[in-house]
Amino acid sequence: MTAGRNQSLIPNPQSPTATTVAIIRRVNRRAAAFARLFEAVHEGVYIGTIGPDGSSTIAANPHLKLIFGYAGDTAEANVRPFDVDRFVDPQARVALVERLTTDGSVNDYLLRLRRADGNAVWVELTARADAPADDHTVRIEALVRDVSERKKLDDETRDLYQQLLQAEKMAALGQTVSGVAHELNNPLATILSWAERLSQRTGLDDSVRRGLETIFSESERAARIVRNLLTFARKRQTTRAMVDVNHVARETLALRAYEQRVTNVAVIDALAAGLPQVFADGHQVQQVLLNLVINAEQAMLAANGRGTLVVRTWHDADQECIILEVNDDGPGIPEEMQPKIFDPFFTTKDVGKGTGLGLTVAYAIVQEHGGRIRLESRPGHGASFYVELPVSGAKLPAATPRSRLPAAATLVAGGAILVVEDEAQLASAVVEALRDAGYLVQHAADGEEALEKVRAEPFDLVICDLKMPRLDGPSFYRALEAAVPRLSRRVIFVTGDVAGTDAEKFLEESGCPWLAKPFRLSDLLRAVREGLA
Repeated sequence: MTAGRNQSLIPNPQSPTATTVAIIRRVNRRAAAFARLFEAVHEGVYIGTIGPDGSSTIAANPHLKLIFGYAGDTAEANVRPFDVDRFVDPQARVALVERLTTDGSVNDYLLRLRRADGNAVWVELTARADAPADDHTVRIEALVRDVSERKKLDDETRDLYQQLLQAEKMAALGQTVSGVAHELNNPLATILSWAERLSQRTGLDDSVRRGLETIFSESERAARIVRNLLTFARKRQTTRAMVDVNHVARETLALRAYEQRVTNVAVIDALAAGLPQVFADGHQVQQVLLNLVINAEQAMLAANGRGTLVVRTWHDADQECIILEVNDDGPGIPEEMQPKIFDPFFTTKDVGKGTGLGLTVAYAIVQEHGGRIRLESRPGHGASFYVELPVSGAKLPAATPRSRLPAAATLVAGGAILVVEDEAQLASAVVEALRDAGYLVQHAADGEEALEKVRAEPFDLVICDLKMPRLDGPSFYRALEAAVPRLSRRVIFVTGDVAGTDAEKFLEESGCPWLAKPFRLSDLLRAVREGLA
């Protein structure tokens, strides 16, 4: 009895007390392991609640604090990355709460949140949520990843893709515009030629002459539009030549004329006569002026809904440069902003209204040309930009006034000319004009027919289109060099599309003179006289 009673006092290793202790130890070991993992994992771990009006934190690991810019010793309860004021876009928080409430989880959910220092960070959220409580809050357990660098790379890749896509679109547009220009310039050349020929007839009454002047001026206007389309649709290599700054200014203002008229922007041009030329890329100078003009228009319209734009040119003999001024009566540029206006991506325009690169590009182009660009502005008194380009050539000859319709060309008899043109109506106008001028003229509809004619009889000069069926201008020229070398040195080409194409390279290599369609008959006759001389 005594022994049995004493034996019952010996602890049983399988008793509930020992089992409980073992379980507690295992639980503690696992808790310690989870705690170490919680502290060491390189992803943010968040446990807390989030609701329509705020959030509360139960647990936040050190990496979560690092992501959101909290100090390492910040109490977990004070780490609140999902508060209302932490969302850059408040609607994004509304959408997140709705997703957690209805779906109970989110995976790789992209958010832009503010750090403790106010800077924004892109994070990816993977979370599960309990059922909503009565106050519409939900308890969540979440992993948070900082994806700011990846997002930046993705954005840069997307921007690069958009740039490549835009380049492809512009290349396709350039090809389309090239074809359109060719198709438009042929009928325009025909209209201009006939208007010019009819205007030279005697005995026309005033109403008929006014009608012909209207036809002539409107055709030239259409031709300028086509040229402007070609200028801005094609990507050109930088090509410098002697440039008349006044001519560039007039072409640029013509490009903006319609927009200025419908937006109540009045334009005053004060372009000095007899300016020296500058050695420059005319298209790049036009780009500079266009950027300045558009900036001025936008500033005036934003401030006043209308405005007056003044474009001036003059020659500074002391510094031997041409100065181009663009002046507006807009709000002006604050003094504190003036030192930054040429900085990349700096803009005073509203978001989405400007890239901040227009003046930077203008500055770079002017610097590349050895010039300077500067600003003078007082708030409330508009702004004036001055572009200074160094002089590198002789002065232009004095301009001579002329009527809207050119005068008849001086008749010069003699000379056998072959006109190679596939547009029948244009060919007819050119042939008749040359015959009226006293030349012996024949017509060929394409390069192959032209070759047959030059092999059969002698010609003194060839006027040839560049784009033709069967045998085009360049192919005809190469065949002519082999068949009749003497005549290949007396070829004048006409074309509706040159800039930035293979035709431009061909014309440079061949050295042949050429006229752009639509051309004036007076210019053609002058080129013929020079060619025969």
